[in-house]
Amino acid sequence: MSTRYDVIVVGGGHAGTEAAWAAASILGRDGRVALVTMDPSRVGTMSCNPAIGGLGKGQIVREIDALGGMMGLAADASGILFKVLNSSRGAAVRGPRCQSDKYAYRAEVQRLLSRQHSISVVAGRIDRLLLDRTGAIEGVLVPPGGGLVEADRSVLELNRRRTARAQPVFPAEPPEANRFVEPTRLLARSVVLTTGTFMRAIMHTGPSTTEGGRAGEGSAVGISGMLRELGFELGRLKTGTPPRLLRGSIDWDDLEPQLGDSRPTPFSDLTDPGSFPELRQVDCRLSRTDPSSHELIRANLHRAPMHSGAIDAESGPRYCPSIEDKVVRFPDRDSHHVFLEPESLFCDEVYCNGISTSLPADVQEQVVRSMPGCSAAKILRWGYAVEYDMVRPHQLDATGMTRLVPGLFLAGQINGTSGYEEAGGQGLVAGMNAARLVLELPMETLSRDQAYIGVMMDDLVTRTPREPYRMFTSRAEHRLLLRSDNADQRLTEWGWERGLVDEDRWSAWRSRATELERIRGLCEQRVAGAPTVAELMKRQDQTPEAISRACSARWGVDFPSSLLDRVVTEYRYEGYIRRQASEVKRQRRNESMRIPRELDPQSIHGLRNEARDALRRYRPATLGQAGRVEGITPADLTLISLAIRSGARATPPDAMVGDSESISPPAPG
Repeated sequence: MSTRYDVIVVGGGHAGTEAAWAAASILGRDGRVALVTMDPSRVGTMSCNPAIGGLGKGQIVREIDALGGMMGLAADASGILFKVLNSSRGAAVRGPRCQSDKYAYRAEVQRLLSRQHSISVVAGRIDRLLLDRTGAIEGVLVPPGGGLVEADRSVLELNRRRTARAQPVFPAEPPEANRFVEPTRLLARSVVLTTGTFMRAIMHTGPSTTEGGRAGEGSAVGISGMLRELGFELGRLKTGTPPRLLRGSIDWDDLEPQLGDSRPTPFSDLTDPGSFPELRQVDCRLSRTDPSSHELIRANLHRAPMHSGAIDAESGPRYCPSIEDKVVRFPDRDSHHVFLEPESLFCDEVYCNGISTSLPADVQEQVVRSMPGCSAAKILRWGYAVEYDMVRPHQLDATGMTRLVPGLFLAGQINGTSGYEEAGGQGLVAGMNAARLVLELPMETLSRDQAYIGVMMDDLVTRTPREPYRMFTSRAEHRLLLRSDNADQRLTEWGWERGLVDEDRWSAWRSRATELERIRGLCEQRVAGAPTVAELMKRQDQTPEAISRACSARWGVDFPSSLLDRVVTEYRYEGYIRRQASEVKRQRRNESMRIPRELDPQSIHGLRNEARDALRRYRPATLGQAGRVEGITPADLTLISLAIRSGARATPPDAMVGDSESISPPAPG
């Protein structure tokens, strides 16, 4: 039996949910989007750290929200500790972050999906992709016994009210009316794969191994082989999780508290700051490892698969290493911080942020109990490492679509990234373009000067990650333009024009835009020879509170702090912003110079072999993008530019086998 949809999204994690949401937004109420996942009760699960945002990551969440996505809304509804990181530093590097209630977050994601009536959540395991005679995507195949059922929408709605139980709500045996009779084929013109860490996944705790990409769940074995058969180049990565502790067994009050902001800042522009947050804020606690635990770890490195070489993967996350890697890489350090973070208001689970590990259970227990406040700690779940397959992302273009199979999009950890936020941003781009392909509209991308999401997509398609890719503010050369506070200013109109943003969000942005213009106008007014408020804003000795008082005294108006702070930043960094804007204009000249698809790298006189190989491998679409490809130097760019202008000879027909699509150029800023 075949069932037809417009877009099929495989995977119910952060990339998959944003992809389904974006596709449904563009297709409208008459669209049909299938969100296929092994277990619908786990849709939106926070499988690792129950937190959203951070440095660079918080900016992505704000951008997802400005473009009409779900992540900011779910974070605001479930957050239990909100803090802006780097708040004492410049506006370009501040990163909003929240500790989330992981059960409430999952429930809110499912509640939002249940409101989108063009999305059908389907339980099943995908075995193969279906291609038509031209090699384009046609759908997916569910193997015999794949257990395909369509979730009852009311069941997803119930999850919000059953959060406190922390139990799966999707019934083990759905009503017969919700079953497909003989499911084998789901058909669609666009398919988005968001398999996370589940492709040929194996979990390790010491010598013990289990198939699966997350505790208590299975592994997607068939997809890797299928992608190899289609000609995709795969890699293998690894990551890890820490043990979870019982809060009641920790000497909580003896540890240093880590508090949130006294005035929490929401992620979503649709969240009412006056009633935010609805859930009370909790505090985390700070513990640490010590020399005795480090010695114990060194003595057992041969038993840790993350370090011993027992895991068949290239590399783990450099910026979130296991405790084994920390001890080896920093031998002079006799202590590492461990943040004890409550995972929910409805249970006593505590996440040990800082000791991700693959050590055996007996060693984990000793390490945990060597930490201050944890001498009698009870471990609810052992830490584990997971190794999994990924697709080298140079085989995509910046729209998220693969170059080998038209209509096939990839998003999330399948592309070698780490983190909920990076996954969500990719999912939004892939879902948007999957729907646009169905509607026969041009593919869209975000540029590096337009969004952190644009920086990420460009990085992925011009470099091959050898370790899980993580976003930082340092990756964005125009980070002063890409602040977390102006995401709506940069992106909401762009999203509205492309169908991602709904009427409510568009109306809210227009109201804010009008208010911002009014504030700027008043700040430029000069009264009786006194300095303008704009001039006060440029002075470093004027605090936001002092400027707010000056505005109130001069006009008798209390402006919203979020808008006033944004205007202060614009005036205070006016010179730097103007300089970055000029640099963007210069760079766009290179971005506008397209590299002809027929250009043969072999015909470019004087070009190094490494640069020729890079041009063949990555197929950059513009001169600007070529400049960011690994293996191409500024001198190479000059030669490529001359070749474009002089019209080098065409590539032989068989020289670019497999490179059917070039990387799409970034959209205008």
